[in-house]
Amino acid sequence: MAVEGTEDHLAWEQRQRTSAAVAAAVAALFTFVGTVWRGLTLSDLPRHGLFETLSRVERPGAIGSLESLRVDTFEYYSDQAAGVILSSVVVAIGYVALGWALIYLAVATRARRPEMPKFILYLPVVAGGLQAISTVLAAFGTNTAISNFLDGQRTVDAANDITTGGVSLFASLLGLPGALGLALSLVFVSMNAMRVGLLTRFMGVLGIITGALQILPFGGPLPVVQCFWLIMLALLFTDRWPGGPPPAWRTGRAEPWPSSAELREQRARARRGESFDEPVAEPEPAAVGGPSSAARKRKRKRR
Repeated sequence: MAVEGTEDHLAWEQRQRTSAAVAAAVAALFTFVGTVWRGLTLSDLPRHGLFETLSRVERPGAIGSLESLRVDTFEYYSDQAAGVILSSVVVAIGYVALGWALIYLAVATRARRPEMPKFILYLPVVAGGLQAISTVLAAFGTNTAISNFLDGQRTVDAANDITTGGVSLFASLLGLPGALGLALSLVFVSMNAMRVGLLTRFMGVLGIITGALQILPFGGPLPVVQCFWLIMLALLFTDRWPGGPPPAWRTGRAEPWPSSAELREQRARARRGESFDEPVAEPEPAAVGGPSSAARKRKRKRR
């Protein structure tokens, strides 16, 4: 945690900058590699269509006591269990690294914006840890449940219990607050970091979108947006941002980005060859009783 004082805080940021950049890069790489690895491992997973399932409805007796159509699916999953578990561990490391990168950005932001809630400083590591534990437990729990299914009765009812009980259910319950916490952390930190000028508007908006995608994963399972944002964050932390890092990183103070109206005014001044530091000349108010006032009075009399 940074100590009080601008100079001391900037020194703390400088000391932690490299480790935060490494964390952001690890989060991007491990999350992407782990997700792709798991997808390739299960790419040939046998699947059964709806018509095969409906064809069994006409058979006499309870459907739950029949042999599950997903036996070959679970056998394939069991054969690929090592790859599934290892890829889940890789993704879990990515979640932990994401938490550390967000904590660094949150501490830097709160030093420039004290009104940001203090709990945001701790939420990323807690949420990232919950997501990491949930990811690993889900892989182990599913593998254990499938092994028990294949060693026991391979019925429809037994197949339905694989993802609805035991460790798998606990992992799902644990992952829900983890996903919500990461989403909240990404949105809050990105929004406040953009307000104080630590993130550009593009990076701030992209960070908010990344947070929303934690609970609304549009565009498929690959976290492309999240990984891109983290890579750009690593470049920012290591002073490799195109055109140099935003001024707020150098001054230790909030340096809000100019509004659209201010940007238009700056461009207009640049075209006129004026300095941005020059005050804008305001028109002098018309003197009371001057020509314009007298003209308005004459108009009223004519009416």
